[in-house]
Amino acid sequence: TPGRSALMPACRRCSLLNSSLSWNLQCCWPWPLIVLWPSLIHSGLEEAHFWIGFPLLSMYAVAVFGNCIVVFIVRTERSLHAPMYLFLCMLAAIDLALSTSTMPKILALLWFDSREIAFDACIAQMFFIHALSAIESTILLAMAFDRYIAICHPLRHAAVLNNTVTVQIGMVAVVRGSLFFIPLPLLIKRLAFCRSNVLSHSYCVHQDMMKLAYADTLPNEVYGLTAILLVMGVDVLFISLSYFLIIRTVLQLPSKSERAKAFGTCVSHIGVVLAFYVPLIGLSVVHRFGNRLDPIVHVLMGDVYLLVPPVINPIIYGAKTKKIRTRMLAMFKISCDKDPQAVGSR
Repeated sequence: TPGRSALMPACRRCSLLNSSLSWNLQCCWPWPLIVLWPSLIHSGLEEAHFWIGFPLLSMYAVAVFGNCIVVFIVRTERSLHAPMYLFLCMLAAIDLALSTSTMPKILALLWFDSREIAFDACIAQMFFIHALSAIESTILLAMAFDRYIAICHPLRHAAVLNNTVTVQIGMVAVVRGSLFFIPLPLLIKRLAFCRSNVLSHSYCVHQDMMKLAYADTLPNEVYGLTAILLVMGVDVLFISLSYFLIIRTVLQLPSKSERAKAFGTCVSHIGVVLAFYVPLIGLSVVHRFGNRLDPIVHVLMGDVYLLVPPVINPIIYGAKTKKIRTRMLAMFKISCDKDPQAVGSR
């Protein structure tokens, strides 16, 4: 058939490659039914898989618990219905979705040797990882804008950034992140793959899936790089500009206490920005220049990128944001007071 004929060059290349590597692979249609799950299976830690799962499960539990607490507190406490806290609630919801889109399958891989995932499920996971990361980047930019208005133009803050505008920004973030990365599944599905593929991560990302294709991936490379630059690149640029203007304004304040107070309101946001972008940059560097690195480096960098922000973010904001910290302590105090054993021990 015409479609099968169009795939013959890719299949011949696949057969040559497979024979040189002694792999028993066969070419198929542009998208196979099953893709072999990427893995820790080639990381050199096969015997420790069972034990590796426990710290990952602990981190995932902390991420779920911490972010659920933040969402619950912001939703139920009317005094926290303000732009900064609404952005925190959005950030927590994104972190929940991002970690939940990957961790159950990673744990299944470690504990139950579940190495396979349906190709369409892999593409769906890839889309959600990239789209949610883009949405989170946009929310971090919005939070930087909130800090800029609050410090540089405090009298205009209530007029410029009210709750309605904050919700609209959240909707724009979702639309922006989704639209930029909707083409990725379409670009991946046009490629020819072999029936058995091993990725370098324990989840699906565009860069990894693209490397497995036996076809011209230049459109994927160009669009993927363009999307990242137009989303994360632009966001980093404007976040940096916001903090340049903030620092310039703060340094002009007359007293040392005022400068310390102004900087103190930005510490938590700076920590969250670093927790998000540093692993992202590290993962990008590994993908670009890490062809000779041990596979365990790819696996660890990928897991750090997805797990560190959801775990650290609620801890940072719980420790540095007074209203959230106070409300959280009050919740645990009420819980302890209702515990008969806790009351009896007093």
